[in-house]
Amino acid sequence: MCRYKTIPDENPAFPKTFPEVFPNNPPVRCTADITGVPVDKITMDEALLKARSFLSGNKVCTIFTPNSEFMMKARRDQSFRQILRSADLCVPDGSGVVLASRILGTPLPEKVSGIDLVMNLFRLCAGRPGKPGIPDDPGCSDNALQIKFYFLGGRPGIAEEAAANVEKQYPGTVITGFRDGFFTPDEEPSIIREINRSSPDVLLVALSQVKQEKFIYDHRDELNVKICMGVGGTFDVLAGKASLAPDIFRRHGMEWFYRLCKQPSRFRRMLDLPKFILLVIGMRLKIVHSNNRAFSNNRAFSNNSAKKGRVSKE
Repeated sequence: MCRYKTIPDENPAFPKTFPEVFPNNPPVRCTADITGVPVDKITMDEALLKARSFLSGNKVCTIFTPNSEFMMKARRDQSFRQILRSADLCVPDGSGVVLASRILGTPLPEKVSGIDLVMNLFRLCAGRPGKPGIPDDPGCSDNALQIKFYFLGGRPGIAEEAAANVEKQYPGTVITGFRDGFFTPDEEPSIIREINRSSPDVLLVALSQVKQEKFIYDHRDELNVKICMGVGGTFDVLAGKASLAPDIFRRHGMEWFYRLCKQPSRFRRMLDLPKFILLVIGMRLKIVHSNNRAFSNNRAFSNNSAKKGRVSKE
C-alpha cells in the first residue's frame, strides 16, 4: 500500500515556518474510488503532513471531507461529484466511507474527521502536536507553527465566538478575520476582497453541505490563501453551541446515531446512510456501475458555474 511519507523520528520538532515537507521526493497520491469520488488513503498524521506541504506551496489547495451523505449527494449531482474530484486532499469524514472502502476492496487506513484535522492544525499553532485521544504537551510551545486562519460561515456571531475561543484555548493561533455565512451572491466579491486583505494562510468555510464546496470551487482562483477547507458545523462546536458525540460513539462509528437522538429532525437526510451502503454493495456485486444514474436527479449548481465552464461533464 502506498502512503505519504512521515516525519523522521529523529527530528520530530515542528518548525516555526513552512519548509518544504517533501523537498526532493514528493509522495505519490494514493486514493480509493468510492462511488466515483477519489478519497485519499491517508492517516491523520499523513493528512497533517500533507496540509503542511500545502502551506509551503505556491497555489491554493482545497481540502474536502466527504461522508456518506456527501457521497449520495455527489451520486445524484455530477456537478458536485466533479467538485469533490477536484480536491487536492479528500479525506474520509465518516465511518460509512471507511466501511464502503472495505466492501469495495480498496480499504482506507482510518477515518480522518474534518473537525479533528482542524483541531490538530490549531494544536500545531500552539506547539502541541497531540493526536486525538492523546493529551497535548503544553511544554513544547517553542515548536509552534505560525498559521493564520480566516473563519467564514455559521450563524451571525458564531464565527466570532469560535475565533475567540480558539485563540484562548490554542495560544499562538492567529485568526485574521471572520464573517457569518449569511450573504448573497452579489456580496461574494467584497467578501473575497476582505479575506485577501486579511492575508490568512487557511480559509475555513462553514456553510451547508454542497454550498461550502461550491463556494471554494468557484472562488479558489481569486483567493490569496494556501488552503481552503470546508468544515460544516465546526464553528458551532468551537463556539460551544454544539458538542461532538462522546468518544464511545466516535470510536465505534456511531456518531450518526448520537446526532439522530439529539436531532430527530435529521431522520430523513440520514436515510442516505443505508442507501449508500446498499449502493456500495451493489457495486461490489457488479449489479450497479459506478456511473449508473440510480438515485440521481442531476441538477446543475447554477448558471454562474456553467458560464464559467468550471465544472466539466463526465
